[in-house]
Amino acid sequence: MPDYLQGEVILIDKPLTWTSFDVVNKIKYGLKNKLKVKKIKVGHAGTLDPLATGLLIVCTGKKTKTIPDIQGQTKEYTGVIKLGATTPSFDLETEPENFLPIEHIQIETVKSSAKKLTGDLAQTPPIFSAKKINGKRAYDMARKGEKPEMRVNNVHVEAFDILDLEDSNAYFRVVCSKGTYIRSLANDLGELLSVGAYLKELRRTKIGDFDVINAFSMEEIAEQLEKIES
Repeated sequence: MPDYLQGEVILIDKPLTWTSFDVVNKIKYGLKNKLKVKKIKVGHAGTLDPLATGLLIVCTGKKTKTIPDIQGQTKEYTGVIKLGATTPSFDLETEPENFLPIEHIQIETVKSSAKKLTGDLAQTPPIFSAKKINGKRAYDMARKGEKPEMRVNNVHVEAFDILDLEDSNAYFRVVCSKGTYIRSLANDLGELLSVGAYLKELRRTKIGDFDVINAFSMEEIAEQLEKIES
Protein backbone atom coordinates (compact mmCIF):
# COMPACT_ATOMS: atom_id res chain seq x y z
CA MET A 1 0.00 0.00 0.00
CA PRO A 2 1.43 3.44 -0.91
CA ASP A 3 2.52 5.58 2.04
CA TYR A 4 0.72 8.80 1.13
CA LEU A 5 1.40 10.42 4.51
CA GLN A 6 5.15 9.90 4.21
CA GLY A 7 5.17 10.84 0.53
CA GLU A 8 4.07 9.59 -2.86
CA VAL A 9 4.12 10.82 -6.48
CA ILE A 10 0.72 10.23 -8.11
CA LEU A 11 0.15 10.45 -11.86
CA ILE A 12 -3.32 11.68 -12.76
CA ASP A 13 -5.01 11.89 -16.17
CA LYS A 14 -6.83 15.18 -15.55
CA PRO A 15 -10.35 15.29 -16.97
CA LEU A 16 -11.72 18.11 -19.10
CA THR A 17 -13.12 21.12 -17.16
CA TRP A 18 -11.40 20.14 -13.89
CA THR A 19 -8.88 22.66 -12.57
CA SER A 20 -5.55 21.42 -11.25
CA PHE A 21 -6.64 22.56 -7.79
CA ASP A 22 -9.87 20.54 -8.12
CA VAL A 23 -7.73 17.43 -8.52
CA VAL A 24 -5.41 18.32 -5.63
CA ASN A 25 -8.33 19.10 -3.32
CA LYS A 26 -10.16 15.89 -4.23
CA ILE A 27 -7.07 13.82 -3.38
CA LYS A 28 -6.22 15.88 -0.29
CA TYR A 29 -9.64 15.57 1.31
CA GLY A 30 -9.85 11.91 0.36
CA LEU A 31 -6.55 11.26 2.13
CA LYS A 32 -7.49 13.30 5.19
CA ASN A 33 -10.73 11.38 5.57
CA LYS A 34 -9.20 7.92 5.11
CA LEU A 35 -6.06 8.56 7.15
CA LYS A 36 -7.99 10.49 9.79
CA VAL A 37 -5.50 13.36 9.87
CA LYS A 38 -6.10 17.10 10.06
CA LYS A 39 -3.22 18.03 7.78
CA ILE A 40 -1.37 16.44 4.89
CA LYS A 41 0.83 18.11 2.32
CA VAL A 42 -0.52 17.74 -1.23
CA GLY A 43 0.50 19.74 -4.30
CA HIS A 44 0.78 19.50 -8.07
CA ALA A 45 3.85 19.84 -10.27
CA GLY A 46 2.59 22.11 -13.04
CA THR A 47 -0.84 23.56 -13.77
CA LEU A 48 -3.10 22.29 -16.54
CA ASP A 49 -5.85 24.62 -17.75
CA PRO A 50 -9.46 23.46 -17.23
CA LEU A 51 -9.87 23.07 -21.01
CA ALA A 52 -6.81 20.77 -21.18
CA THR A 53 -6.60 17.09 -20.30
CA GLY A 54 -3.73 14.75 -19.56
CA LEU A 55 -0.83 14.32 -17.20
CA LEU A 56 -1.01 16.11 -13.87
CA ILE A 57 1.54 15.04 -11.27
CA VAL A 58 0.36 15.24 -7.67
CA CYS A 59 2.82 14.88 -4.79
CA THR A 60 2.07 14.14 -1.14
CA GLY A 61 4.05 14.36 2.08
CA LYS A 62 7.81 14.73 1.72
CA LYS A 63 7.54 14.14 -2.02
CA THR A 64 6.17 17.71 -2.33
CA LYS A 65 9.82 18.77 -2.02
CA THR A 66 10.42 17.25 -5.49
CA ILE A 67 7.81 19.50 -7.14
CA PRO A 68 10.30 22.17 -8.35
CA ASP A 69 12.48 19.48 -9.97
CA ILE A 70 9.49 17.89 -11.72
CA GLN A 71 8.19 21.27 -12.89
CA GLY A 72 11.51 22.04 -14.51
CA GLN A 73 11.46 18.96 -16.74
CA THR A 74 10.63 18.96 -20.45
CA LYS A 75 6.94 18.56 -21.30
CA GLU A 76 5.14 17.01 -24.28
CA TYR A 77 1.70 17.98 -25.54
CA THR A 78 -0.61 16.94 -28.35
CA GLY A 79 -3.74 18.67 -29.55
CA VAL A 80 -5.62 20.56 -32.23
CA ILE A 81 -5.14 24.13 -33.46
CA LYS A 82 -8.07 25.71 -35.28
CA LEU A 83 -7.02 27.87 -38.22
CA GLY A 84 -9.00 30.76 -39.67
CA ALA A 85 -10.11 32.63 -36.54
CA THR A 86 -8.80 34.03 -33.26
CA THR A 87 -10.07 34.29 -29.69
CA PRO A 88 -9.04 36.81 -26.99
CA SER A 89 -7.95 33.95 -24.71
CA PHE A 90 -6.13 32.08 -27.53
CA ASP A 91 -8.36 29.06 -26.75
CA LEU A 92 -12.07 28.24 -26.39
CA GLU A 93 -12.55 30.03 -23.07
CA THR A 94 -13.71 32.98 -25.20
CA GLU A 95 -15.70 33.11 -28.44
CA PRO A 96 -13.98 32.86 -31.87
CA GLU A 97 -13.82 36.04 -33.95
CA ASN A 98 -11.94 37.57 -36.90
CA PHE A 99 -12.84 34.74 -39.29
CA LEU A 100 -10.72 34.38 -42.44
CA PRO A 101 -10.70 31.85 -45.32
CA ILE A 102 -8.05 29.12 -45.10
CA GLU A 103 -8.66 27.16 -48.31
CA HIS A 104 -5.30 28.29 -49.69
CA ILE A 105 -3.35 26.95 -46.70
CA GLN A 106 -1.44 23.72 -47.38
CA ILE A 107 -0.06 21.41 -44.72
CA GLU A 108 3.54 22.01 -45.82
CA THR A 109 3.06 25.73 -45.20
CA VAL A 110 1.72 25.01 -41.73
CA LYS A 111 4.64 22.67 -40.99
CA SER A 112 7.25 25.20 -42.11
CA SER A 113 5.61 27.96 -40.09
CA ALA A 114 5.52 25.75 -36.99
CA LYS A 115 9.25 25.06 -37.36
CA LYS A 116 9.86 28.82 -37.17
CA LEU A 117 8.38 28.67 -33.67
CA THR A 118 11.02 26.26 -32.34
CA GLY A 119 14.25 26.91 -30.46
CA ASP A 120 14.68 29.71 -27.94
CA LEU A 121 11.66 32.02 -28.05
CA ALA A 122 10.64 35.25 -26.36
CA GLN A 123 6.98 34.40 -25.77
CA THR A 124 4.17 36.66 -24.56
CA PRO A 125 1.73 34.78 -22.27
CA PRO A 126 -2.01 35.13 -22.95
CA ILE A 127 -3.86 37.79 -20.95
CA PHE A 128 -6.21 34.97 -19.92
CA SER A 129 -3.51 33.24 -17.87
CA ALA A 130 -2.64 32.72 -14.22
CA LYS A 131 0.29 35.14 -14.40
CA LYS A 132 0.25 37.71 -11.62
CA ILE A 133 0.29 41.43 -12.49
CA ASN A 134 0.78 43.63 -9.41
CA GLY A 135 -0.60 40.87 -7.23
CA LYS A 136 -3.64 40.18 -9.42
CA ARG A 137 -4.21 37.18 -11.71
CA ALA A 138 -4.12 38.24 -15.34
CA TYR A 139 -7.25 36.23 -16.16
CA ASP A 140 -9.22 38.00 -13.42
CA MET A 141 -8.26 41.35 -14.94
CA ALA A 142 -9.00 40.16 -18.49
CA ARG A 143 -12.45 38.84 -17.52
CA LYS A 144 -13.29 42.31 -16.16
CA GLY A 145 -12.43 43.83 -19.54
CA GLU A 146 -9.02 45.10 -18.47
CA LYS A 147 -5.91 44.58 -20.62
CA PRO A 148 -3.02 43.56 -18.37
CA GLU A 149 0.47 44.21 -19.68
CA MET A 150 2.13 40.83 -20.03
CA ARG A 151 5.87 40.39 -19.61
CA VAL A 152 7.74 38.34 -22.17
CA ASN A 153 8.92 34.86 -21.10
CA ASN A 154 12.05 33.20 -22.44
CA VAL A 155 11.10 29.62 -23.32
CA HIS A 156 12.50 26.77 -25.40
CA VAL A 157 10.45 24.75 -27.90
CA GLU A 158 12.31 21.56 -28.82
CA ALA A 159 9.71 20.39 -31.35
CA PHE A 160 6.51 21.77 -32.89
CA ASP A 161 5.33 19.10 -35.30
CA ILE A 162 2.21 19.38 -37.43
CA LEU A 163 0.96 15.80 -37.74
CA ASP A 164 -2.07 16.34 -39.96
CA LEU A 165 -4.34 19.02 -41.43
CA GLU A 166 -8.03 18.26 -41.82
CA ASP A 167 -10.14 21.16 -43.04
CA SER A 168 -9.18 23.93 -40.61
CA ASN A 169 -7.88 21.62 -37.86
CA ALA A 170 -4.11 21.29 -37.47
CA TYR A 171 -3.14 18.27 -35.33
CA PHE A 172 0.15 18.85 -33.52
CA ARG A 173 2.78 17.63 -31.07
CA VAL A 174 4.92 20.01 -29.01
CA VAL A 175 7.94 19.29 -26.81
CA CYS A 176 8.88 22.33 -24.74
CA SER A 177 10.34 23.81 -21.58
CA LYS A 178 8.63 24.90 -18.40
CA GLY A 179 6.61 28.09 -18.81
CA THR A 180 5.71 27.58 -22.47
CA TYR A 181 2.12 28.52 -23.34
CA ILE A 182 0.77 26.28 -26.09
CA ARG A 183 -2.07 28.76 -26.56
CA SER A 184 0.48 31.42 -27.44
CA LEU A 185 2.16 29.06 -29.92
CA ALA A 186 -1.24 28.53 -31.57
CA ASN A 187 -1.84 32.27 -31.78
CA ASP A 188 1.66 32.90 -33.14
CA LEU A 189 1.17 30.18 -35.76
CA GLY A 190 -2.00 31.90 -36.92
CA GLU A 191 -0.14 35.19 -37.23
CA LEU A 192 2.62 33.60 -39.29
CA LEU A 193 -0.02 32.09 -41.61
CA SER A 194 -1.94 35.42 -41.71
CA VAL A 195 -5.25 33.62 -41.09
CA GLY A 196 -5.43 33.59 -37.29
CA ALA A 197 -5.55 30.51 -35.06
CA TYR A 198 -6.50 29.39 -31.59
CA LEU A 199 -6.04 26.30 -29.44
CA LYS A 200 -9.01 23.97 -29.82
CA GLU A 201 -7.83 20.90 -27.86
CA LEU A 202 -4.82 20.22 -25.64
CA ARG A 203 -3.52 17.10 -23.90
CA ARG A 204 -0.31 16.85 -21.86
CA THR A 205 1.25 13.47 -22.52
CA LYS A 206 4.64 13.60 -20.76
CA ILE A 207 6.63 15.44 -18.10
CA GLY A 208 10.23 14.23 -18.20
CA ASP A 209 10.09 10.43 -17.93
CA PHE A 210 6.54 10.48 -16.55
CA ASP A 211 3.94 9.37 -19.12
CA VAL A 212 0.17 9.78 -19.10
CA ILE A 213 -0.24 6.12 -20.12
CA ASN A 214 0.75 5.27 -16.53
CA ALA A 215 -1.68 7.75 -14.97
CA PHE A 216 -4.81 7.11 -12.89
CA SER A 217 -8.19 8.46 -13.90
CA MET A 218 -10.02 10.31 -11.11
CA GLU A 219 -12.28 7.28 -10.71
CA GLU A 220 -9.27 4.97 -10.37
CA ILE A 221 -7.50 7.15 -7.79
CA ALA A 222 -10.74 7.35 -5.80
CA GLU A 223 -10.81 3.54 -5.74
CA GLN A 224 -7.18 3.47 -4.60
CA LEU A 225 -7.90 5.88 -1.74
CA GLU A 226 -10.88 3.76 -0.66
CA LYS A 227 -8.50 0.83 -0.12
CA ILE A 228 -6.54 2.75 2.51
CA GLU A 229 -6.90 1.24 5.97
CA SER A 230 -7.13 3.94 8.58
